[in-house]
Amino acid sequence: MRVGILGYGRFGRALAGLAREAGARCLALDPVVPVPRDEEAGSLEGLVEDSEFIVLALPIPALPGALRRVAPLLRPSQVLFDVGSVKVMPCRWMAEILGPSRPYAGTHPLFGPVSLARAERPLRVVLCPAAEHPQAAGRVGAFFERLGCEVLVQSAEDHDRVMATTHALTFFLAKGLLEVGAGAELPFTPPSFHAIQHTLESVREDAGHLFVTVQNQNPFAAGARAGLLEALQAIERDLREAAERPDEESPGLAIPELSARSPRLQEVREVIDGLDRDILDLLARRMELARRAALAKAELGAPVLDPSREASLLEKRRAWAAEAGLDPAGSEEVFRSILRLSRKTQGR
Repeated sequence: MRVGILGYGRFGRALAGLAREAGARCLALDPVVPVPRDEEAGSLEGLVEDSEFIVLALPIPALPGALRRVAPLLRPSQVLFDVGSVKVMPCRWMAEILGPSRPYAGTHPLFGPVSLARAERPLRVVLCPAAEHPQAAGRVGAFFERLGCEVLVQSAEDHDRVMATTHALTFFLAKGLLEVGAGAELPFTPPSFHAIQHTLESVREDAGHLFVTVQNQNPFAAGARAGLLEALQAIERDLREAAERPDEESPGLAIPELSARSPRLQEVREVIDGLDRDILDLLARRMELARRAALAKAELGAPVLDPSREASLLEKRRAWAAEAGLDPAGSEEVFRSILRLSRKTQGR
């Protein structure tokens, strides 16, 4: 599998690493960011000529110019796709510039460099097929599946509508919270803020530089922001009215509690289900890191089993369990099971 990546910024580098792990040979070209010598294409012509897949990992405003330069070089046997976080405009540009004779598809990998570094799983990719090129979409989908990704097929319009009320609004809220100081180091925070704090950290680490693109290039983002601002203004008006009549109930301002919708036992079970999913997600990430450790051990010629490392690990986990108020012996058994699973993963 030969992959040519035009644009070697944070995501381009991350995608190249993921593709190499899957056995692909990658070439890359970037006018600004240095590319490792063994992956650097000597020219745009060389990158396209030697690639089965051509990936546009560029800022969205740069796509039309890049497409015009690449289009004359493409062969019908090749497939081009972009990896932008909005899809309507990039898919429209590809249709206009590449036309019916040059296969293409739109994609949005729902992960970034930080997600990959943390071994977060599953890796999901939204695939937006072109009506004129269904076979190209199939090939791109197979490409991402080979990289270990789950492929979700959506139209460009449906993708951007969903992203407007999720991705774009998350960035919008995060930007507002950061502007009022919510992201600063605080001496204490209530549990209700912990998830928001994690969101702020994720936005800043993984994709804060995409804020303007996510807001202005998505044709549905402005409407989503307007709806949110209208709702917030209505809540603010209701709060002011409630402050003037403190003795009156304001049912419209209440946030329904979970206990009002289900019995106590059901509440607990739902929370436990959520925690178990979190634990499994973390376990999947740990196994991915174990797989990486196995590759590193193989390069060193080291065995999978490292008794001294495991003994030290278990001792630390017992201490951590005691600090957390948990039974050290029971917690050690949990980690012994995890280590057995890790050894099986590394052995494979």
